[in-house]
Amino acid sequence: MTSQEDPTFPFARPKAAEPPAEFATLRSTCPISRVKLWDNSEPWLVVKHDEVCNVLTDTRLSKERQCPGYPEMTPGGKAAAKNRPTFVDMDAPDHMRQRNMVARFFTQEYVNSLKPFITETVNSHLDSLVKKGCEKPVNLVEHFSLPIPSLVIYHILGIPVEDISYLTEMNAVRTNGSSTAAVAQDANRDLLDYLTKLVDKRATDLKEDLISALIAEQLTPGHIDKLDVVQVAFLLLVAGNATMVNMINLGVVTLLEHPSQLEGLRKDPSLAAPFVEELCRYHTASSFATRRVAKVDITLKGQIIKAGEGIIASNQSANRDADVFPDPDIFNLHRKTDSVKNLAFGFGDHRCIAEALARAELEAVFESLFQKLPNLRLAIDYDEIKYSAPHKDVGIVELPVIW
Repeated sequence: MTSQEDPTFPFARPKAAEPPAEFATLRSTCPISRVKLWDNSEPWLVVKHDEVCNVLTDTRLSKERQCPGYPEMTPGGKAAAKNRPTFVDMDAPDHMRQRNMVARFFTQEYVNSLKPFITETVNSHLDSLVKKGCEKPVNLVEHFSLPIPSLVIYHILGIPVEDISYLTEMNAVRTNGSSTAAVAQDANRDLLDYLTKLVDKRATDLKEDLISALIAEQLTPGHIDKLDVVQVAFLLLVAGNATMVNMINLGVVTLLEHPSQLEGLRKDPSLAAPFVEELCRYHTASSFATRRVAKVDITLKGQIIKAGEGIIASNQSANRDADVFPDPDIFNLHRKTDSVKNLAFGFGDHRCIAEALARAELEAVFESLFQKLPNLRLAIDYDEIKYSAPHKDVGIVELPVIW
């Protein structure tokens, strides 16, 4: 196809959380094609599961955002990347070396040790909601979906208890869909300033937490500097937070839309794990991180991709590939899914380091939510739910509920 015919990307969701129809069309007709971004660049879009996995494991492709041709989704993409730790956008072997500095805080063993804290955090918030009652609708985002992942990551980072209220307020400003870009950017800056001061303070009072561990790495020549410590803490504090909030909200709505499956989960909370697996496949809430740029000419499924050309490997589309997931547009918590093939957390060396933590939090939420609030339901019609903008990652801005 010619550049004039290239469709504009990102595609827009037609309604609510429904994925863009263009993905299904391309999977069946043109699985590797050009798209046009905001800056008129024309990267390749890859939409089938096997090819997406190939892209995400091909060492001839780079994740370094400063490489010419790397596809930026927004005008401020490269500027925003300055607040990200360098290892996030590194290629091997540097990526793995620096990733390993925080890896022990996200192992399955460490996450298992956190599960009692996560469960207690979930249950205490639910008990509080039960105690307060709902004489009027309650925004689940403000009173449950946002605090849970925030408090867990604060615990891992070692945020002082007296600072939690302030950080929660800043995080709420960042994730509030009604906040202007300027207000959200101010909140970002305030968080970075806070973390910079905390790192300075913690350097003289090391503890058993992630920030202290990073400061210790800072003292090792050739490892990371103070800015990296601040950026890693910032990334962990905010990057996955919005996704977790959205997944909790999407999980609630999805269960209410599938009452028979909700009833099954009520009767058997152990179904929370397969429910979370299917939820993450069905609603791939972080779908624009899987991008690369070719370092040399490559051939992918017969298509030549030249050095310097960008690639968007759509994990969102791959998770609806019928060749891997039969009846992919049907939500089924009883689906037998290989978690490695579920690309909600990415694939390969850059697969989300916090996957085990995210799964543990979501499982704790859905093991308890409808047990504590068995009559939980929307306080508005489904078509009144405020979703994120159609061309952005799927999410829910606020969720009024009653019980």
